[in-house]
Amino acid sequence: MAASFESVSGQSLGSLDALKAQASRDPKASIRETAKQFEALFMQEVMKSMRASTLSSGMLDNSATQLGTEMLDTQFAGKMSGLPGGLSDAIQRQLQRQMGVQDLSPENVKKASQTTLAQALPALATKGIPSHVQSFIQQHDAAARSASAASGIPASFMVAQAAHESGWGKREITGADGTKSYNVFGIKASPGWTGKTVDVKTTEVINGQAVKVTAKFRAYASYDEAFKDYAKLISSNDRYAKVVAQAQNGNAAGFAQGLQQAGYATDPAYASKLAKVIDTTQRVQRSLA
Repeated sequence: MAASFESVSGQSLGSLDALKAQASRDPKASIRETAKQFEALFMQEVMKSMRASTLSSGMLDNSATQLGTEMLDTQFAGKMSGLPGGLSDAIQRQLQRQMGVQDLSPENVKKASQTTLAQALPALATKGIPSHVQSFIQQHDAAARSASAASGIPASFMVAQAAHESGWGKREITGADGTKSYNVFGIKASPGWTGKTVDVKTTEVINGQAVKVTAKFRAYASYDEAFKDYAKLISSNDRYAKVVAQAQNGNAAGFAQGLQQAGYATDPAYASKLAKVIDTTQRVQRSLA
C-alpha cells in the first residue's frame, strides 16, 4: 500500500495552499476538508486496484471508455467520502492529534495521512488478498487464540484448517433445515460423541476413487465451541501426537503432512492444500498485526 499512500499524498498537495488559507479562518473546518479529500483520493486508489484485478473483455475498451470509467470512479469516491463514521473521521482525529490545528504544511499532512491510513484500514494493506479471506481470519482469530492457549497448536494453523475445510466459510456444514452446525473443521461424529449431529452428503476418496457418502458430523452452539473441541480432539488423541509436536515447533508443512498421515482426511492432496492455506493465513495475520 506504500505506493498508494504516495499517490494519495501527491495528488492532495496541490490543494493544500487553499486549505492553509482557510486554516487561518477556521482551522477545524480546514482539517475536516483535508481529511475528506484524502479519503476520496484513497477510495479512488482502492477502486483503481479493484478495476485492475477484474478481467476486461477488450471488445469495447478504448481510451474513451477508460476515461469515462475513471470519471465515474471519481464521482463514486466523492459520494462515499465524508460520511459519518467513515475513514475521514479517523483521518481528522489523527491530524488534530499529530499536527495540531495550526500546522497544515504539506510535509506534515503527508506524514500524518500515511500513519492514519495504515492504522485505520489495516485490512487493505494486505493487497491482493480477497476481503472474504481477511474477514474469515479476523472473525475466528479470538477463538483460535483461546484454543491455542489450551493446546499449544498455533492459532494460525487452526484458522487455516478451518478455512480449508469450510472454503473460507463459504461451504459450512448445515443441517437439512439449514441450521448452522458451526463445524468449520469437518469433524465427524464418532461413536463416542454425545452432542448434536447433522447428516451431510460428502465426498470421500476410497481406493483412489471419489465417492459420495452420507455421514454424521458434529454440531456446536458456536464457533468458539468448535475451536475448543478441535483443539481437544487433536491434543488429547495419541493418534495426533506427532501432529501436535510439529505444530508446536511451528512446522506448517509437518503439521499438514501429519494430519494427512493420521487419517484426518482422505484427500491425497490434503497436506499440500492445507500448507498453502496456512501460508496465506500467516501472511494476512502478519499484515493485520
